[in-house]
Amino acid sequence: MKVKMLVTSLGLLLGPSALAQSAPYGVVLDLGSRTDRSFNQAALAGVQRAQKELGVKVDVYDTKVDADRQKGLNLYAGQKKQLVIGLGFNFLDPVKSTAFQYPGTKFAVVDALPSGANTAGLTFREQEGSFMVGYMAGLQSSTGVVGFVGGMDSPVIHKFDAGFTAGVKFACPNCTVLSRYLGKTPSAFNDIPGATAVAGGLKAKGADVIYAAAGASGRGVISFVTRAQCIRASELPAGVKFRQNAFAGIPKSAPYKAQCTGDTRPLFFIGVDSNQNYLGDTDNNPKTLNHGLTSMVKRIDTALFTLIQREVKKEKWRSGESSFGLENGGVDYALDEYNEALVPQTLLDKLTKVREMVITKLIKIPTQ
Repeated sequence: MKVKMLVTSLGLLLGPSALAQSAPYGVVLDLGSRTDRSFNQAALAGVQRAQKELGVKVDVYDTKVDADRQKGLNLYAGQKKQLVIGLGFNFLDPVKSTAFQYPGTKFAVVDALPSGANTAGLTFREQEGSFMVGYMAGLQSSTGVVGFVGGMDSPVIHKFDAGFTAGVKFACPNCTVLSRYLGKTPSAFNDIPGATAVAGGLKAKGADVIYAAAGASGRGVISFVTRAQCIRASELPAGVKFRQNAFAGIPKSAPYKAQCTGDTRPLFFIGVDSNQNYLGDTDNNPKTLNHGLTSMVKRIDTALFTLIQREVKKEKWRSGESSFGLENGGVDYALDEYNEALVPQTLLDKLTKVREMVITKLIKIPTQ
């Protein structure tokens, strides 16, 4: 009771903004849940790491509708937080206007580059990581047809698409990449039924590997793939046929064997942002065929942790752009117990060579 009275008294004497200093950092999430297993969840991992390793408190604001982005920024700026981070390129304009009104607060945006001395942009070379997973898809596809499902039709998602397509074509010049987008507004990142329907359409055109760069919507693609599990020769459209059976020797679950009889090949998704490989495990046994070929890991967690760490260490504020790519661990492909059987040593050796070629700019990857 005495402690509570003391805190209340401090609040009356110093005002609510002084108490807010116990949490000097704030993160405003984008649309979707904290457990989207993708973009927001990756950011939260960075927040949790900062709290654990740096001993600081970070407040997190959930965006349920578009207007919440500005509300969250205004709330944290009004609390005089030291640093406020907006998660996603849709925060660009809200951060620009808020940063102008609150010059004493530092602001950062993930996936965009705002202007102003008190702003910073945390950008990623998504095209590099997407190139790597596209290369894997091109070599491992059974049909020579792969799909891409983007969330909002926007420049950032075009980077995923362009890199993925280039990677597929580098591995398999004769392969076909089918790209689809879920919409032109931020709600496209939270359209699970729409993504499910698009995945079904891509399978009907022969795609056996589908890469989703769509935030929470990607769960629709994953759900479709893990339910369908395979593609049949009889379902292939004219001009498409099986070209290989790279996964014939991998043990299959009993449900897979029962559902995928005859001339079939497995279906795969490629996850994004967080490592989603485990979501392809349909029988709780990593040793049987997994439907997550890999994931393009975008280390939003590392970017947020690094930025907060700089503040904790009182380093000089770095306005402008901080870029994360293959060479500094900002993006990568995921390899773990769930997909290691899908990626043989011969492919790993090729990936190592391709990675070096990307880092040294011997391979120039498009962004649109």
